[in-house]
Amino acid sequence: MSRLSTRLLNWYNIHKRILPWRDHPDPYAVWVSEIMLQQTRVETVIPYFEKWMKLFPNIKKLAKADEQDVLNAWEGLGYYSRARNLHKAAKIVAEKFNGELPRNLEDLQSLPGIGKYTVGAIASMAFGIDEATLDGNLRRVFSRLFDVKEFADSPAGEKILWGFARENLPKGKAGDYNQALMDVGATICLPKNPRCLLCPLMEICEARKNGTQELRPVLKPKKESPHYVQVAAVIIKNGKVLLSQRPADGLLGNMWEFPNARVEADPAKELVKSLKAQTKIQVKKKEALGIVTHAYTHFKVTEYVFICDAVSIPKDKNLKWV
Repeated sequence: MSRLSTRLLNWYNIHKRILPWRDHPDPYAVWVSEIMLQQTRVETVIPYFEKWMKLFPNIKKLAKADEQDVLNAWEGLGYYSRARNLHKAAKIVAEKFNGELPRNLEDLQSLPGIGKYTVGAIASMAFGIDEATLDGNLRRVFSRLFDVKEFADSPAGEKILWGFARENLPKGKAGDYNQALMDVGATICLPKNPRCLLCPLMEICEARKNGTQELRPVLKPKKESPHYVQVAAVIIKNGKVLLSQRPADGLLGNMWEFPNARVEADPAKELVKSLKAQTKIQVKKKEALGIVTHAYTHFKVTEYVFICDAVSIPKDKNLKWV
């Protein structure tokens, strides 16, 4: 084993985090946890994971579930395409692999929502296969360990970092190695103010030696996110409110929301015209209810919400009174 992996595994044996999917590394549990952990903190994931495993304890149970029940179980975690892909993949596994997650890496990566990183994580942690992985935490750890000056989020930078991850992988211990790196990245090698004095790899860290740990990883400058303004209509009739279902493909697919429309000018003045043009719903504005702002991964939205009376509601399966 390399010096890096020896130090890392010795530390992990003592300091590893106690996480529900680590108790019994069932392939399905590892898969679910890795999908949930994408873009989401561990402490947020744990209660969702535990609830999910009670509702859908195995792949066949998930495959048979109604999509709306799957989305309801995911509600609050965000990035709902993850839940839909889990559901789609479970159906494929149930039909094609008799409900058992495939060990073959090509078969694994062919499933919806499973990419290069997730394949490595599942293969090493669930099946004990000698496969490296590289998530955001690991990119940061290796960028600092080897003081990598290339953009970590560029193809060239990724190739370098994958090389380091593979070169130091100890045979027969890939699962512990990958999880140890994740734990170091999540608890010690933090994006800001890394806790270097607690790090088991401090003495072999090039960025620490060169005083560049706060400058690593090097990332491409982010483009400014576009900012959209939209209006939403809360239409109440006979004690019920009108909801609109989003298209299956795209952001928040199949989720229900108040009818809304993008506007370019004064929201109060544009409400009736824009809503009719974009949704065919005709309303009469009653009063302003409030303003909601939200930042998504690639854009921001400010939504002006109004209570409205219905004038004309088209017959549409994607509209529902609830």
